[in-house]
Amino acid sequence: QLQLVESGGGLVQPGGSLRLSCEASGDTLDNYLIGWFRQAPGKEREGVSYINVPVGSTYYTDSLKGRATISRDHAKNTVYLQMTSLKPEDTAVYYCAATVFSIEIMTSDLFGVWGQGTQVTVSS
Repeated sequence: QLQLVESGGGLVQPGGSLRLSCEASGDTLDNYLIGWFRQAPGKEREGVSYINVPVGSTYYTDSLKGRATISRDHAKNTVYLQMTSLKPEDTAVYYCAATVFSIEIMTSDLFGVWGQGTQVTVSS
């Protein structure tokens, strides 16, 4: 059974960078689409990026285009979300999640496996 564990969050100044990790166990990521969601206080959870591992396609929400790169390390069975030029509005709990569906819109209900989340705080 697939399990996901996020890491890499923390406190960073505006303009800084972070690399979030989503390490999988129990199954290979070869069969999944892995998404990154985030939820800020008082706001709904939003999908910000995904990588369709079998296909190799990626997606970024408009607010992260040009500032984020999603990638996957086959040997480590891990997906990364590298974020640069971070802004205070990027502050949120970031979750990775897995789905067996090939999606176009990041609907959280389609993701059946979730990690516990990692806090990202962008503040001076």
